[in-house]
Amino acid sequence: MKKFNVTGICVPDKDYMVDISDKIAQIKKLIDDERYFAINRARQYGKTTTLYELRRRLSNEYLVIKISFEGLGDESFASAKQFCPAFLMQIVSALESPSVSVEAEYIEQWAANYNIKNFDLLSRHITKMCKGKKIVLLIDEVDRTSNNRVFLHFLSMLRKKFLARQGGDDYTFHSVILAGVYDIKNIKLKMLNEGIYEPVATEGKIYNSPWNIAANFDVDMSFNPTEISTMLSDYESDHKTGMDITEIAEEIYKYTSGYPFLVSRICQCIDEELGKCWSPNTVRQAVQKLLSESNTLFDDVIKNLKNDKELNEYVYDLLILGKSKLFMIYDSIVETGVRYGFFKKIGNGIDKVAISNKIFELLLTNYFIAKDLQNKNQIDSKFHNRRIFDILV
Repeated sequence: MKKFNVTGICVPDKDYMVDISDKIAQIKKLIDDERYFAINRARQYGKTTTLYELRRRLSNEYLVIKISFEGLGDESFASAKQFCPAFLMQIVSALESPSVSVEAEYIEQWAANYNIKNFDLLSRHITKMCKGKKIVLLIDEVDRTSNNRVFLHFLSMLRKKFLARQGGDDYTFHSVILAGVYDIKNIKLKMLNEGIYEPVATEGKIYNSPWNIAANFDVDMSFNPTEISTMLSDYESDHKTGMDITEIAEEIYKYTSGYPFLVSRICQCIDEELGKCWSPNTVRQAVQKLLSESNTLFDDVIKNLKNDKELNEYVYDLLILGKSKLFMIYDSIVETGVRYGFFKKIGNGIDKVAISNKIFELLLTNYFIAKDLQNKNQIDSKFHNRRIFDILV
């Protein structure tokens, strides 16, 4: 029997899943057009599941190689000499996966060059291996890189080959997709914030993104009520609960704004902890249970606030003091909040900043109230209570 899954990759045969066919079709259009692009979304926003589903649906038309930088240790990013063979080993491991159908001889050709120690040699090898093949390279967790320079030099190589391919002078990957929380230009910012990177004299040269060949990725990765209904319909066909699917989908969306983890966790809670009783009231009960638990998403949200004083003050002003904020994506704080999944844009004519969903509003409001009480700030408790009421309704 299928389950609602909130940890790891969702698999269609094992897990209740939203039908993301429309999203996959939009992404495939970019791939068909030979585009290179990045999928940057907040944690637990379905990026990895999307990549796996994309690989499954593209397999009849392309050779899809999916790798992840999550498993590579710091030593792999110490230098090109160490990165190149580590990258090739990832390629070979992906090709040896049971989900990939490719000739053993072709895998051996990739593996025969583990002695490649620089990007020039790696470029030549990629040219040889891509000739006559339509290869889509998916790289997950790209912001796990521990050496900005080595990774950016790798991207520079891919950019050079992409441009040469456009002019008919080289063979390279048909399409390359990078997935992570941070955009390429923000990876350095991430490492600066974590204290694992120090600027150098040539900073300007390193900071310029070699990924300016990337196409815009504007696919909405959140789930709308119609898409949530597809998952509930699948569940209902198995359990016959008699739920009003449209009503439940809209109520879930009301609190989550389609944030994938939150949608699945509410459904999991109703299924496993609230007696499979599907109603607007149990959706609200599930929200309350979520807000009383510690989970990896909430841990990440609070960690990001604690690590960024400016963002913390900005969200406090927005939520607790009720200050109106203009939405300008080039404002570094707004950009950071969007990257972490905190903010969304609202308004007609004049764009304003809002918290991305009601659950985050409740979580962050509760967090700030607790901090205020702990610090004995003299803020009217009636105002706090009013803010919570406003969010709930």
